[in-house]
Amino acid sequence: MCFLAGCSSTNEDRGASETKDNTMDSSKIRLLTLDPGHFHAYLVQKAPLEQLDTNVFVYAPAGDEVEEHLKKIQQFNNRIENPTRWNQIVYRGPDYQERMLAERQGNVVMLAGNNAKKTRYIYDAIAAGINVLADKPMVIKPEDYPLLEQALVMAEQKGLLLYDIMTERFEITTILQKELSQDFEVFGKLQKGTPDNPGISKESVHHFYKQVAGDPLKRPAWFFDITQEGAGIVDVSTHLVDLIFWECFPEQPIHQHEVEVINARQWTTALLPEQFQKATGLTNYPDYLHKYLDADSNLNVAANGEFVFTTKGVYGKVAVVWNFEAPNGGKDTHYSIMRGSISNLIIKQNKEQHYIPSLFVEPQPGVNKLKFSEKLAGAIQRLNEKYPGLVIKPTTAGWEIAIPDALRLGHEAHFKQVTEEYLRYLEEGKLPNWETTNILTKYYITMEAYKKSIISDTNNQ
Repeated sequence: MCFLAGCSSTNEDRGASETKDNTMDSSKIRLLTLDPGHFHAYLVQKAPLEQLDTNVFVYAPAGDEVEEHLKKIQQFNNRIENPTRWNQIVYRGPDYQERMLAERQGNVVMLAGNNAKKTRYIYDAIAAGINVLADKPMVIKPEDYPLLEQALVMAEQKGLLLYDIMTERFEITTILQKELSQDFEVFGKLQKGTPDNPGISKESVHHFYKQVAGDPLKRPAWFFDITQEGAGIVDVSTHLVDLIFWECFPEQPIHQHEVEVINARQWTTALLPEQFQKATGLTNYPDYLHKYLDADSNLNVAANGEFVFTTKGVYGKVAVVWNFEAPNGGKDTHYSIMRGSISNLIIKQNKEQHYIPSLFVEPQPGVNKLKFSEKLAGAIQRLNEKYPGLVIKPTTAGWEIAIPDALRLGHEAHFKQVTEEYLRYLEEGKLPNWETTNILTKYYITMEAYKKSIISDTNNQ
């Protein structure tokens, strides 16, 4: 057994309880990683985290998924610039979850993998007295929602923290959109909107094949099975519902009786066999994917979804689209519009913006543009105290808020930020009340949207 930073146990029959490491710091939080199968698991450890002990206990079934995870952590340890010092102490075996719960080598478990197992993992960890930091989504099937509800209640009773990783709150354009929406002289009052013209809309486009942490991402085959990964309408949409709560009703608890799903639909993305092979490295489809194949052996995945819902009377729309690969120079993209009585705040990330998230402010018809520009300039001057380097640039329809590169940390860096926020909550001993309430309501909405949705074919997007 090796205990030096960067080393890891490699024996299937040797459990973490058999290790003795005198370098462990009892004053720091000890991380457990359970069954890592999604790249978000290793992005949590991409950067050093001062609050965490460098010893991390990993419990997983033997196989490619845990090996991919460990390989990426080792790359973080070995890099020249700002290397990490994680010591991965690994147990591989079919009883991996039972071993983790029995050995209790850490006080926070990180969950990012097969979503069909996640709700049970969450409940069992909380029942065993272990805090949980989970990748989204926490639940993918309506029948599992009561288990998540019980886990949240039990966590509060036990004084444990159950939290999901909402990285999009740390994207600078979203932060500024939220900040400006709170400035009445610039934004006015949030419009309630209608089902066809919501007060706030958020749409994101994602890709099955892309680069992560400098390398092509290898997807597990189960990622394309909606019974294991979850349909698109319950997956990435979690982020978008969260942002609507977070921006429109900051630090306010949203209860289930204050929301309603109006309509919802899903549709599929077709992957060619060679695209599936490129994304997974597999030459054949596993048996569980055969039900999604068409006559030409294309894989049809219900990865896309959209729905309209109300929150305290405000109409919101979320939409998620998955394509195989981004256009040349492109990446995952985000579009958002908040409609105010004085102006609209719009985030665009298209080819015209060089696929860089960009924030635009467009005054409503009838608003005096000269006076409005003075109000906007004053708002940006105030924001520069917190976010230095912001500049206003005129456009045909209004103004763009030019954002310096120093404020653009990127999606992968947001994992460190959200983890640090969670660790701060741990040190304080509790989550804000609105966070717990809104986690439960957020997943209530995605489950209701799933139940209300109908699946249409790819030609009806």
